[in-house]
Amino acid sequence: MPNASPYIVAVANQKGGVGKTTTAINLATALAAAGKRSLLIDLDPQGNASTGLGIARNDRRLTTYDVLSGRATLAEAVRASGVPDLMVVPSSVELAGAEVELVDVPNRENVLRDRLKGALVSWDWVLIDCPPSLGLLTLNALVAAHSVLVPLQCEFYALEGLSHLMRTIERVRRNLNPELEIQGVLLTMFDKRNNLSESVAADVREHFGDKVFETVIPRNVRVSEAPSHGKPVLIYDLRCPGAQAYVHLASEVLKREKRAA
Repeated sequence: MPNASPYIVAVANQKGGVGKTTTAINLATALAAAGKRSLLIDLDPQGNASTGLGIARNDRRLTTYDVLSGRATLAEAVRASGVPDLMVVPSSVELAGAEVELVDVPNRENVLRDRLKGALVSWDWVLIDCPPSLGLLTLNALVAAHSVLVPLQCEFYALEGLSHLMRTIERVRRNLNPELEIQGVLLTMFDKRNNLSESVAADVREHFGDKVFETVIPRNVRVSEAPSHGKPVLIYDLRCPGAQAYVHLASEVLKREKRAA
């Protein structure tokens, strides 16, 4: 993949609590550790990806809200994350107002894509952490991205919510972004002691086949602890099962893109 053409991945699921932000942070960190210059765009008004990379809420002078509103360029809003080769555009609660403000903007679905155009040559990979909804912010991410990575918690209603997201992705591909692909479905919070986890994993693999990553992210207390320390779990405890799973995920993601290139 040439440096002049970074690969953009939207990390999306309209359901909260599925490991979306954790995946965005730790996959970006693992890609950076693999020598890929990476950018994480926090597009969630909750700003948890920013917090998880150690950026305090009172230390976010320019955010994704400023980029979307045209008050700042991407280059002005980008800042270091504390992880080598990983930069971040932080979020703030102001971003919640962007959905309302975008309603009256012409070509409102294309605002993020237009703001990113020509501004990403410094990176190999760009990950967008989407809000847990299918509103205008997520729609902007899907229009701007090359692919979607869908974290999916191993729980009873997992497939029910996923079908709605897949229909949205298909509509975006048909009407707004014909290049959009499914990067993969990632099983998260997997508990091998729980028969339900095994059952859900089997169902998801039956429905989506090789779109489901081989890597599964285990339920792991160190993964849960890491954000409160403002660190990706790969920095907090590299040897724990959760961190190792994200290392394997990054390897799998890179192999998939190599095959697709």
